[in-house]
Amino acid sequence: MNKEELLNNINGYPLDKNQKEIATSNTKYLLVSAGAGSGKTLTIIGKIRYLIEIKKLKEEEIMCISFTNEATNNLKSKLKQNYNYNIPCYTFHKLSLEILKQEKYKIAKSDLLEYTIEEYFKGLIDNNNKKRTLKYLKIKHNNKNYIKKYEKIKEKELNNIKTTIKTFINLLKSNDYNEKHIISFIKQENNKQDKALLIIILYVYKTYIQELKSKKEIDFNDMISLATQKVKKENYNKNIKYIIIDEFQDTSRVRLNLIKEIINKTNANLLAVGDDFQSIYRFTGCDLTIFLNFTYFFKNSEILKIENTYRNSQELISIAGSFIMKNPYQIKKNLKSNKHIKCPIEIIYYKNIANTFTKLIESIYTETKMSILVIGRNNNDVNVITNNSKFTLENDRIIYKDNPSIQITYLTVHRSKGLEESNVIIINLSNKINGFPNQIINNKILKHVTCKDSVYPFDEERRLFYVALTRTKNKVYLLVPNKNESVFVKEIKKNYKKQIKIIKDIK
Repeated sequence: MNKEELLNNINGYPLDKNQKEIATSNTKYLLVSAGAGSGKTLTIIGKIRYLIEIKKLKEEEIMCISFTNEATNNLKSKLKQNYNYNIPCYTFHKLSLEILKQEKYKIAKSDLLEYTIEEYFKGLIDNNNKKRTLKYLKIKHNNKNYIKKYEKIKEKELNNIKTTIKTFINLLKSNDYNEKHIISFIKQENNKQDKALLIIILYVYKTYIQELKSKKEIDFNDMISLATQKVKKENYNKNIKYIIIDEFQDTSRVRLNLIKEIINKTNANLLAVGDDFQSIYRFTGCDLTIFLNFTYFFKNSEILKIENTYRNSQELISIAGSFIMKNPYQIKKNLKSNKHIKCPIEIIYYKNIANTFTKLIESIYTETKMSILVIGRNNNDVNVITNNSKFTLENDRIIYKDNPSIQITYLTVHRSKGLEESNVIIINLSNKINGFPNQIINNKILKHVTCKDSVYPFDEERRLFYVALTRTKNKVYLLVPNKNESVFVKEIKKNYKKQIKIIKDIK
């Protein structure tokens, strides 16, 4: 089989011009910036086919990495079923475990950090934590009534502080930072309140590390850091010639360090594939600046793009692409599609969401007989529908009692990423704190441990909205309250009025 024949039949589909260029590229370090629904997995499989059949690499000389078990298992099974390839496919955690398998580390329970934080706050009444914490809460610790004052603090406020501490420590570790960095942040911080919180974080962090050591356990970030150290100190005898990473926009510093160390030891080539438009996990440690500044981290590298989408219509991808690229920090892409749908976005206003939702799903089903994905910003957004006697929720499925045959699924935007559906309805498009965009202002203390990829308003929320819009293969319906509509809805109406349909009262 020659090169052209091979690339014209990957899983039964021909690769397009962009995909072929990526599959055959000899660039040492290549970043692929791919649009939503552009066939990333197909391109990766095409690259693997090319490396094995044309470049004659052995299966064990290629290593694939993604960020979830589901993604790695999906790729592995497609390669096995279609081509009988046994390509090593890992998550970063599984790869780290394999590197450390001789060490026999115990992995800490995922709630150990939460437990440590809870224990810290329980000890306020009788230990050394009292003074520094009460200072942060602006309660005088030498006041006899300080216990009563502490107990009057709203549980919500206290939970927000605990969540901030947990997020800070997780981000700290995902950046490969440690105690020295917290001390440095304390010295840099001019705000007294923030400095007090950083001091609390330092003590919680030290207690957490001590707890891990006493149990002889490591957490997930430790696992990747220790694996990096082992690769650095010892010969990494894997005969890896090509590393392929999917969802590269979700990389953290600690993951990047591991990859760079493996490349240093093996001289492997790197293909990193992702979409900066869909980077939506900043507060789990993902650092978009790694993707945006790929050529800084990997010298003599190249960036290619996959701009043809096979999921969305040209009309929808034009709106969604223009919307996301309002943020100048995103990589520009000229997204294209051969599919055409007039007015692919319909804005539907409601007084009573359950009534309007009922009419809408009946209308979609009557017209298309296809399944429907409902997307919300938060887990409990679906309650406004399922609190109605006409609907129930069972394992992500919304059951419409009058017609159970209508397939309706509910997912948050985060959980919908990577999926597609015939038709999509987006809910909770209200201008409120927990609306879409979400307007909760994160504690500014997190500036020390989060990537500064953008100062554009609602940058991550904008990417979330892009993800929600691009899940559809046909139309997307925005369910909007008559009053207090989302700023994103206002922007869509203002900038794309000729490409959308507005319905004030669905019949």
